[in-house]
Amino acid sequence: MPSAIPTLDPPAPVELVSVGGFLRADPETLHQWVVRRPSRLLWFCFLAVVVGAAMYGGTMGCWREARQSLYTSIKLPLVILLTTLGNGLLNGMLAPLLGINLSFRQSLTMVLFSFAIASFILGALSPVALFIVWNTPALTAATRAASAEYGFMQLTLVFFIALAGVMGNASLLPLLHRWSGNAASARNLLFAWLVGNLFLGSQVCWVLRPFIGNPDSPVEFIVPDGFSGSFFETVFEAAQRLLF
Repeated sequence: MPSAIPTLDPPAPVELVSVGGFLRADPETLHQWVVRRPSRLLWFCFLAVVVGAAMYGGTMGCWREARQSLYTSIKLPLVILLTTLGNGLLNGMLAPLLGINLSFRQSLTMVLFSFAIASFILGALSPVALFIVWNTPALTAATRAASAEYGFMQLTLVFFIALAGVMGNASLLPLLHRWSGNAASARNLLFAWLVGNLFLGSQVCWVLRPFIGNPDSPVEFIVPDGFSGSFFETVFEAAQRLLF
């Protein structure tokens, strides 16, 4: 009588036990975390965002004074978490349209994972940012919003944030490919997510101003003219001051 064919149990989920294991996780492990252990992964990513973004935010704000550093260390993690919430919902609607079947919970988990990676990168870049801030002339009559030094510092710190965001989102590409089995669908969805992060994140940034603040204005947690102007206009003006 032929022996019964043994059934294979599904692989046990890999434990999330360290920062190193989180950063080195392969697509299969990430897939298991997203599907089987969302609560633990969400809390880990939440703490990573709070700690990493707060370190970088505090570094940016210390150019002006201690109160600005405190405000910025609170507002930058808040910007990332609000952007995660908005894009988690948006990306959950975009995924089925672009050929990948994701639930809203899974979309939110992936977006938060990408921002956790970005926050680790920002935390690692904090010493470099501190070097730039430390060597930028202090706020005096000679260093105002129109100065080239201030524009260079603005653009560099914003570039670091953009770089970390792109790298965090790019870390999702192997997982999206594993999830869909289609490289083109994974790339299209990642590009759509990057565009959504750019526009929603920049708008939240503009309202909360988690940066150095206007040197010509007093230090405030929420600026009264938060809805005037735009983030892209400010970046363009900083580049114009630096180049011309």
